[in-house]
Amino acid sequence: MGILKEFKEFAVKGNVVDMAVGIIIGAAFGKIVTSLVNDLIMPPIGVILGGVDFSDLAITLKDAVGDAPAVVIAYGKFIQTAVDFTIVAFAIFMLVKGINALKKKEEEAPAAPPKPSAEEVLLTEIRDILKNR
Repeated sequence: MGILKEFKEFAVKGNVVDMAVGIIIGAAFGKIVTSLVNDLIMPPIGVILGGVDFSDLAITLKDAVGDAPAVVIAYGKFIQTAVDFTIVAFAIFMLVKGINALKKKEEEAPAAPPKPSAEEVLLTEIRDILKNR
């Protein structure tokens, strides 16, 4: 029973849940970036380069024979993946930069003095009454 209790404590800790949410959001963000690159960025680049479709760029090492597929080096897909990575890395960089800027503003803002507790207020009133006697 001890292992199940430990696992439950581990699984519901804030850090684990936050990490899981981050991974899920990251996967969804990756799909958005892939669509951005494939559908919006690469077509104009292909037109500029004379109608080249990067995903089709490859060097054939061995032609297809019978049922065996061709052996190719698909460097166009690599170019596509490298562009995807660059965009994701830049987006994450900007996100971290924004978060750091917000943290810096919070650190620069002077902290408000702590609100006195009810006990402190009562003691202050007693002190003031004793002073006036």
